[in-house]
Formats: sequence, structure tokens, C-alpha cells
Amino acid sequence: MRVAYNTNGAANHRLADAVAIIAEAGYDGVALTLDHHHLDPMEPGWVARAEALARDLAARRMGCVIETGARYLLDPRAKHEPTLLTPCAEGRARRVAFLARAVDIGRILGAEAVSFWAGVPRPGVDRGEAGEWLKAGVAAVLEHAEACGIAAALEPEPGMLVETVDDWRLLQHHLPRLTLALDLGHLLVTGERDPPSAVREFAAHLGTVSIEDMRRGDHTHLPFGEGDMDIPACLDALEAVGFGRLVCVELSRESHRADRMVPEAIGWLRTCRAGRDAA
Repeated sequence: MRVAYNTNGAANHRLADAVAIIAEAGYDGVALTLDHHHLDPMEPGWVARAEALARDLAARRMGCVIETGARYLLDPRAKHEPTLLTPCAEGRARRVAFLARAVDIGRILGAEAVSFWAGVPRPGVDRGEAGEWLKAGVAAVLEHAEACGIAAALEPEPGMLVETVDDWRLLQHHLPRLTLALDLGHLLVTGERDPPSAVREFAAHLGTVSIEDMRRGDHTHLPFGEGDMDIPACLDALEAVGFGRLVCVELSRESHRADRMVPEAIGWLRTCRAGRDAA
């Protein structure tokens, strides 16, 4: 199994330092959350910075997934806005342009996938109309991603228009080339599926997978061993279906102790595998 660490859990580090720490801990890749301090895609010089990072990752023989969940990158005054559901057409276009730029960066880095989410409908927005905006925006992202040879993976996110894997399936019915960005912890929050069962059910559609611990009904990303997730069963399921892409550890609340958490997380996963092999 190939494991990556999400840089949103190393937000207090320079990107180069975060990559070095992740590599030294023995990860196989990074899940790069593009942000104002980590390869800002909106600032001039992004191509040169991406090319430099590509050389660094190649030298370390590390893979990459692009994450696009930065909170205030597009609007410093409104978390996650604008989205693919923003009532203003210009706002939706800005989100599509950002996701296209993320795909361009992914192409430079040789990323396995670009992960993104739908967004939360603003008060007063008709959900049917929001669904049409979503389909149009995702279709545009898919077209660009296909041209760049990168998987576009939509992540069901608690509280968003696409909240569950069943919501994702409804959207994918209209956009069959869309892959699934499956965050295993989110399944415990929504209670929709047992995480290992979801891995098996959606194995053919997985673009990328995120893992962490989480308590049932509580959307808080936790270090392994602090929640209700059966991590060994999830790993077994991923191995059973032959998932060969990066499994991305997402501990977005642990940046204040990333120096310890980065090695501890992969150590925990290795212990899980060693215990199984010993049994």
C-alpha cells in the first residue's frame, strides 16, 4: 500500500520543509492542498514553483494528489467561497478556473488525481438549480482534466450538496467519467456506509482515498486510535480490491504538532500491517 500525507496537516511549515519531513518519515507521496502558503496557484510564478516541486518529488520518488479544499484562498472573508454552487455566475466561474489551475499543476507534478467538492448551497438557493450549476461546473472540470490526463475526483463532504456516496452516484450517472474521492472518515459522520464496505462497493470508481480516525457523527479529523474507525479493516479492504493509488492521511487539525504527527501516523499504519502479518 502506498501512503501520502496531506499538507493541510503541516500548514505551519514551508512547503519544501513539509515535503522533506513527509519524505523522511517514509511516505510514498504527498496530498498537496494548494493554499496561499503552499504553492499559491493564484500568484505569478506558479508554473516555476510547480516545476521545482515536481523535480523535488521525482528525486524523492514520491507521488502526488492535488487537494483543493483551502478555506480562504479565493475569498478571504468567506470560508470556501465561491463554490460551484455560488449564485453569482462570476463566482462559479472563478471556482472552475481555480480547479482548472489545480489540474494544470497536477499535470506538472504528475498527480494521480485532483480532488474537489461541491460546496454548500447558500440560503435561499433552490437545490434543483444548484444541482444544475454543479453539473455544469463539474463537466467543465472533467473536460479539462481529461485533456490533461488526470482523474477528476469529487469528494462527498458532510453538509455539502454532495454529502454521501449515494449523492456522488447520482451525479456520476450524468457524468460517468467522474471518479470518487472517498474520505473514509466521512462515512462515519454521515452513517451511510461501513467504510470497508464502501471501499469494496465503489472500488471501480476510486480516484483517491483519504484516511484518518473519526468519531461517529462528529466531523473532526483525529489521529489514529482516537476515534471509532476500524483502521485495520479499512486497510484490508483497500488491499483486497487492489487499490494501487496513494492513500492520503488527512489530519488537518494537527499542524501545530506536525513534526510529531507526520511520523507517528505512518508508524501507526505500519503497526497495523505488522500485526496482521504476524497473525
